[in-house]
Amino acid sequence: MTTLTPGPRPPSSGAPGAAVDSETELAARLRLAVTRLARRLRQQVAGPVTASQVSALATVERLGRPTLGELAASEGVRPPSVTRIVDGLEQAGMVVRLVDDDDRRVARVALTAEGRRVLQRSRSLRTAFLARRVRRLPPAERAALADLVCLLEKLVEQG
Repeated sequence: MTTLTPGPRPPSSGAPGAAVDSETELAARLRLAVTRLARRLRQQVAGPVTASQVSALATVERLGRPTLGELAASEGVRPPSVTRIVDGLEQAGMVVRLVDDDDRRVARVALTAEGRRVLQRSRSLRTAFLARRVRRLPPAERAALADLVCLLEKLVEQG
């Protein structure tokens, strides 16, 4: 069983800048750990979809019926990239393009039942991936992890 131990910490000199250096080091370690965890979670996909497609499905679900431009902006990609992603999802029957009610030149994207199923399956796989690892931790580390999750949620809420 793996025990979580803090990584190496720079020695504290007690000098005025030491707290800032410690906070900066902690922030760097946190960033790296979160990035690696996010990468591992993105690898847990359901079926023949890519991580980019799953992300797009989740964004469509969150936004409702976004335009391709809204979807591209939310995903942080260029419009041609989101067009390719949506084309693949549409061919797989996971999304449909709808004509905007107010401007018939605008296409909107909506999830299909298949898209919702794939998205839910992907979420279940990712949750199961984490749950397996959490179960391997001793009770004290699971409790520490619960506290950490609360702190991470605070960091996210601070905006």
